[in-house]
Amino acid sequence: MTVTVLAILETDFKPDLSLGKIMNERLKNAADDLRDIHLQALQSVGQRTDDVVVYISYNAKYKIRWRIVNDVPDEVEGFVAKVCGDLGYIQWKTAVMNIFKGNE
Repeated sequence: MTVTVLAILETDFKPDLSLGKIMNERLKNAADDLRDIHLQALQSVGQRTDDVVVYISYNAKYKIRWRIVNDVPDEVEGFVAKVCGDLGYIQWKTAVMNIFKGNE
């Protein structure tokens, strides 16, 4: 399975320029760590053509939030939820972004 984690740098709020730069760098590092370390076990799940795409961003309280944006099996979604929860990330619940999940 291919694991893709994208840091969404644009938010609903505008932090100060210097704070925004630090936040964006932290978010990029968090995306890399989530993909390369925490979700590495998913690379051996399913077929090589399967994939999971996770968006991470900040909410208005500067907490990292996450959302899976493609259809995946329930066990993959549960694994991502557990890993992200253990890292202190919150689930991203919005219909504003282009979300490509099934019948939601």
